[in-house]
Amino acid sequence: MIILGIETSCDETSASIVKEGSNGQCEILANIVHSQILEHTDYGGVVPEIAARSHIQNIDTVIEKSISESKIKLRDLDAIAVTSGPGLKGGLLVGVTFAQAMASVLKIPLLGINHLEGHALTIRMVKKIQFPYLLLLVTGGHTQLIIVKDVGDYEILGTTIDDALGEAYDKVSKSLNLGYPGGPIVERMAEKYSPSDIKFPRPLINSKDLNFSFSGLKTAVRREIENSKPIDNQKAYNICAEFQDSVIDVILSKLSLALNIFKNKYKISNVNIVIAGGVAANKKIFSSIEKISKDQKFNVFVAPQDLCTDNAAMIAWCGIERLRMKNIEISPVIVKPRWPLDKRAVTLRGAGVKA
Repeated sequence: MIILGIETSCDETSASIVKEGSNGQCEILANIVHSQILEHTDYGGVVPEIAARSHIQNIDTVIEKSISESKIKLRDLDAIAVTSGPGLKGGLLVGVTFAQAMASVLKIPLLGINHLEGHALTIRMVKKIQFPYLLLLVTGGHTQLIIVKDVGDYEILGTTIDDALGEAYDKVSKSLNLGYPGGPIVERMAEKYSPSDIKFPRPLINSKDLNFSFSGLKTAVRREIENSKPIDNQKAYNICAEFQDSVIDVILSKLSLALNIFKNKYKISNVNIVIAGGVAANKKIFSSIEKISKDQKFNVFVAPQDLCTDNAAMIAWCGIERLRMKNIEISPVIVKPRWPLDKRAVTLRGAGVKA
């Protein structure tokens, strides 16, 4: 199978051509991403109207580049997979409308893909990870612990009840006037810390559930900044480091609880844990999880950095995974700004509503 993937859920306009290899593994023929970072930098976050306008201006060029780089013809495509949710409605409409037109002209199937499922299955593009596995999904809009049982079958163990982790990184960076996107900047700043008396809370670390909360932590950071003005470089380094340490402590605590639930449910001695989403590119978070993996008897995996952030290759691959399922029903593609992976999960307030 050769599939065109289209991704426009947030601030990347992306198109990718992905082929299913003879061994069932993924072969990426092209993966073009037009980033809108410069268009949103002045605002310290994504502005939906600007994002939608940029998608309109760039989607045809991005798709043309993906076709050209892959050296295929449009007639070679077996299907089109497009992100139809969750995400910003304006951006989703651009991608879905374009994909519908192409699929109609080419007379090939069109699959509406859940963006979060794209992240959940990305690791299977590069590793032969078998189901089930435990997923830590950390993006700009979502922070979740999920059991990935199979393609299309997910159980959410915990989610954010307010801010997502990627959003918290962005807001800490904005509070310190460091720039956008905040994740890579705060991570680099944290590497230059020196011992200090700064101490931030570890939200919900002692709760017995698996939900996350980063709103209070973000507020604590802002209060520390306001009480410490003027902020010199070393103070900024230390604030970033303590913020990141707080995040990691919470993640490790919740992950350990999720691991116990997973082991009790599946009686698997050597569990696979996958980290996915844009924040999965954070090396300190990955190394901290890897450090406890031997003692707690699990393997930890993360996709290559260019596949962690939003991209159309993961959407195309998700299309392949779905088409490989027998008796799959291809239904009309509609835009779903909020689209939970696990429809059985209890809906929570704030960011958790998205999931």
